[in-house]
Amino acid sequence: MGMAACLTANASQDEKTLKFFHTHTGESIEVCYYKDGEYDSHALRELNQFLADFRNGKSIEMDPRVFDVLHSIKSVAGSNGTYQVISAYRSPETNDMLRAKSSGVAKKSQHLLGNAMDVRLTDVDTKKLRDIAKSLEMGGVGYYRKSNFVHIDVGRVRYW
Repeated sequence: MGMAACLTANASQDEKTLKFFHTHTGESIEVCYYKDGEYDSHALRELNQFLADFRNGKSIEMDPRVFDVLHSIKSVAGSNGTYQVISAYRSPETNDMLRAKSSGVAKKSQHLLGNAMDVRLTDVDTKKLRDIAKSLEMGGVGYYRKSNFVHIDVGRVRYW
């Protein structure tokens, strides 16, 4: 699944590519989601499907600013790594089920809106990933040390 990275001979700063590995499905994707000054609608549809609720296959239109935050983190870190996705879109059914099992799941989770992802970056320490995300002040950042992942969202700026 997935299209190649940006294909222009001289990739400009205006092109944004991300690589993902979904920890629950085992699928990978590499997508150039932004080029020539705009989001690529085909690439965004691919990402929406890739990031669907893996428990029931439901998807939503992810906010492309989430991808921009992830791209910015990689740029600041000097990373060429792959984002490991722990959670992206969550359907209301999945969110309710997770809330019943854990106190760490918000009733009005940004995951329900397609505004959030829980990730690791293969070549960046999770604490450093958290610190870079916080420094960008582009949304919410949650650090889950024991589970070794960072929650990134494009809601209001806040940290936990």
